[in-house]
Amino acid sequence: MAGAEKRSLLGVIQSPRGLAGEVRIKTYTERPEDIAAYGPLTDEAGKRRFKILSLTAAKDGVVARIAGIDDRPAAEALKGVRLHVDRAALPRPGAESWYHCDLIGLRAEAPDGTTIGTVKAVQNFGAGDLLEIAFAGRRAAELVPLTASFVPEVDVEKGRIVVALPENFFEPGEKEGADG
Repeated sequence: MAGAEKRSLLGVIQSPRGLAGEVRIKTYTERPEDIAAYGPLTDEAGKRRFKILSLTAAKDGVVARIAGIDDRPAAEALKGVRLHVDRAALPRPGAESWYHCDLIGLRAEAPDGTTIGTVKAVQNFGAGDLLEIAFAGRRAAELVPLTASFVPEVDVEKGRIVVALPENFFEPGEKEGADG
């Protein structure tokens, strides 16, 4: 996406609701109704734009009417579409808070400043944020808790995080090319 604006994921269309084209959206905004507060939403590729005409609160998100979606088949075709907004439209995060899109791509460094990998994604399975880090010389990315003990420093402006791993974090034989 060279030259494209950085975008932030705000929600995902889960399913149609009813026959008139409404959709259920799982939101990732602090307040579910804020999904419509930051301007036009786009799909992951940034090619399709979605304008929310109306919404109501629902369990785990909202039920929305989207411009141009007038029947159940059109709503069903949107199932799984991830809704993004330009990062610049979001408010500045507070101290010790970050948008996931700001963390992705940051250089991971050991406490001594040695580059050890790159943040590939941020996951949350319900117990807190986990950084998916592609460590240099490893076959697969590893999940590291985004806590002060594992990640004592985040510097988005400098494009880096400091990762302090416990001594036994990697199991023996997990290095690239190991017979395991």
